[in-house]
Parts: sequence; structure tokens; C-alpha cells
Amino acid sequence: MSGNSDPLTPRAKLAVTAGKAAAAVSRAAGRGSGSVIGGRVALKLDPDLLARLATHLDVILVSATNGKTTTTRLIAEALRAAGPVVSNALGANMPAGITSALAGGSDARFAVIEVDEKYLSGVARDTDPKCIALLNLSRDQLDRAAETRMMAEHWREGLAGSKAVVVANADDPLVVWAASSSPNVMWVAAGQMWKDDAWSCPSCGGVMQRPGDDWFCGDCGFRRPTPTWALSGDHVLDPHGSAWPIHLQLPGRANKANAASSAAVAAVFGVPPQVALERMYQVQAVAGRYDVVQFMQRDLRLLLAKNPAGWLETFSLIDPPPTPVILSVNARGADGTDTSWLWDVDYTRLTGHPIFVLGDRKLDLAVRLEVANQHFQVCENLEQAVQMAPPGRIEVIANYTAFQDLRRRVGN
Repeated sequence: MSGNSDPLTPRAKLAVTAGKAAAAVSRAAGRGSGSVIGGRVALKLDPDLLARLATHLDVILVSATNGKTTTTRLIAEALRAAGPVVSNALGANMPAGITSALAGGSDARFAVIEVDEKYLSGVARDTDPKCIALLNLSRDQLDRAAETRMMAEHWREGLAGSKAVVVANADDPLVVWAASSSPNVMWVAAGQMWKDDAWSCPSCGGVMQRPGDDWFCGDCGFRRPTPTWALSGDHVLDPHGSAWPIHLQLPGRANKANAASSAAVAAVFGVPPQVALERMYQVQAVAGRYDVVQFMQRDLRLLLAKNPAGWLETFSLIDPPPTPVILSVNARGADGTDTSWLWDVDYTRLTGHPIFVLGDRKLDLAVRLEVANQHFQVCENLEQAVQMAPPGRIEVIANYTAFQDLRRRVGN
């Protein structure tokens, strides 16, 4: 249902106004976008505000361990072909940030919302989404997020009986298990590069068989569903078997997979694949990810990778050796304070690259690189790393807060 009848009570309007004021104060104080504090203030004044703000919108929720922010942006671009869109484009993906985003969408038809995995069920309950996109589940922030099997179970319970069209990755057994409780699922063959979190069956705990791209459990028969959409090389295959070319400015196979899922979501709302994919070409960078910036007369490409699956995908898209690579890792609250995940990353893929190591946990990373027999230099700051790097564009890979630190440093 869409339209412009005002769903807000006087209390809700007061909450929105107070939230915007709090956000403005936060921005003026240089404390970031203010979306989270603004949303918190607004929800304090009206705990039902998120549900009220969503009533006039066609809501699309996007959740995953990796690729949420980019896919949210691609879907938003595609759906603009059908009407105005409001979105939490900067990635504030918990209820407070989502509430802030929707407060600015009174004239929108669509809300395309990235949701942190832990909050998906609650946000879905509040916003009554028309469509939910589930991309992948893998280990992330071990001190904060649940173990992946538990997260899949949490999603499965939350989605049971949902009226939403669930667009789900058929290649990730955990996502399939989570989505299978929903009566209306559109399966997309989007691929799964990182398989280390899906070797046991989420249904019965048996060992998963993985012949080629297929998968199934030999014990209980849980198996890969037949997809109706698929990523095939540089094309998206639609349910009619037509192949539509993907032209993205964003690099890597993972972003083609994101585009395939986004095209499937757009089709739910009547936007044809050709139109959706053409519009996705507009996206050059997403909240600083993939940006090429100038710093100390050098080109730096900024890449975000927060967990083993994300690092594996990122290594696959960097320029080949001898391209210099800067790695930066922090372990602050927003990153997760447990850095044991560094041992799950295959750093031998960086062999031949000159490597420079930064960040709060540079020594943890140095030990890991030493064990992987990589040649690297530990640096005090970005300036020193750039100074020491041999000529050519520098690939800069960082986890969440390290990435934000680097963006501030280069003025991005």
C-alpha cells in the first residue's frame, strides 16, 4: 500500500522532530551523521514510531553477513525507476538508524532498508515488508553475533509465515534453511565463495555433500532448491531463461551476485531486469567502499572487509602482484573485540604483493602474516605506509572502524 495520507499521530510527529533536532546537534558537534542518536531519541518518545513510519511504504529489507550495504544501494537505484525511494544508505542498520532513515521518507513509495542480522526478525515484525532479501550467513564478530547456525535458526523462526516475498541465495545452505519456513520464496543462484561455515547440515547436523555447485545432506535429504534466478558469468538469468548483461562500476564477482539478487527484488515490484541492471551502473562507490582517492600524490583504492568471507572476496578483486597492499585491522566495539577470525583468512593469496600493516591490532595481524610466510612491514600510520609502498595504485583493505579511520585521514 502506498500513498500520502499522514499516518503520524501528534506524539509521533513530536518524536520525529526531536530526533531530527538531536541528529542536527550531533552533526554540528562533529559526531557523525547523527542518524543513530536521532533514532534513539525518537524511539524513546514513541516506541511504535518505526511501525508508524513504515505504514505508507512498500518496505524491502536486506540482510546478510556481507554485501548488505551494497545490495541495498543497488536495489534502491533499481526501484527509483518505479517511484521515490527512502533508504538507510549510510549503513546505520539497527532500529534507531532505520527509524531515522524512514523519518526522512514521507514522500517515498519504497523503503529499501539494510538490517543487521540480529535485528532482522524484529524489524520485519515492525515494518511489514513486501520483500526480504537474504544474501549469505558466515562467521562475524564472534563476541557479539550468535554462531551462524543459531542466527539461521533465529531468521527461520522470525520468517515463519511471513507474507513477504523472500529473495534468498540458493547456494548458501544456512540462508536456505532460514528462508524455508517462509511460504513465498524466490531462489537466486548467487554463488558462495566462502563455504567454511556450511559444512554441516543446518537441519540435522549431518555432513553436507558438495558435488560441484550443488549441495545436499546425505542424512536427512535437505538440499539446494532449484533457483529461478541465477548469476551466470556476466549475466543475470531471469525465470524465463533470458540472459541480461551486468554492467557495474563496482568490482568483483560478489557485486555481480549482489546485482543478481537486486534484479530479482526489483522484478517483484514490476521493474524489468534490463531497466534494473542499467540503473545499477550509476553506483560507483558505496559509503566510501571501492572509492579511489588521492593521498600524498598516490592513488589509493579503499576496500572494506570485516570477516573471513569478506576478506576472501576482496582478495579476489585486487590488482595482481606486485601491486602494494595496505591492511588495517582494529578491534573496537563496532568491529567485534575478538580477532581470532584473522586465523581463518587465507593470507597466502597475497603472496607477491608488498604488504604494509596498520591499525590498533597491527601486531595480531603481523603474527598471522608471519605464519603465512608473507613479506610485510608494520607501519605506525598511513603516511608511513604510503611512503614505503612501491609505485602504482595501492589497494587498502580494512575492517569497519579501521576503514572509517582511513576515510577520515584521506578526507573521503
